[in-house]
Amino acid sequence: MEPFNDNYFMKQALIEADIAFQEGEIPIGAIIVSEGHIIGKGHNRTECLNDVTAHAEMQAITAAAETLGGKYLNNCTLYVTVEPCSMCAGALGWSQISKVVYGTGDNKRGFTNISPKALHPKTEITAGVLEEQCKEMMDHFFKTKRG
Repeated sequence: MEPFNDNYFMKQALIEADIAFQEGEIPIGAIIVSEGHIIGKGHNRTECLNDVTAHAEMQAITAAAETLGGKYLNNCTLYVTVEPCSMCAGALGWSQISKVVYGTGDNKRGFTNISPKALHPKTEITAGVLEEQCKEMMDHFFKTKRG
């Protein structure tokens, strides 16, 4: 079996989410892959940076663009543990990313409910990769926060 598949890369995003969890951030992790290589990664940093835009996806987009030396992420795939919000989906649309793979949906803030056309029209979407693991991490975080 090919080791570098959607499950493999989502596990890498889960590692980033765990870093966020350990830092007291909402545990969302993201990585961006090009030609089988991770070129950008990030996790939520909104609390430590005191920045509402410091979402995992935004961190990964910035890192990937720096790696590539350009703002467009054609032929790249984003793996993120939770469905992107409309802000992140808009940034992904502007980056012209080729594919977005997410773990668990977000009925309250996810782009599919709020701004379904935010992504580039050619961007492929795959949902539900390691969904239970991604959802469990979020549930555990909020249960811990609420006491």
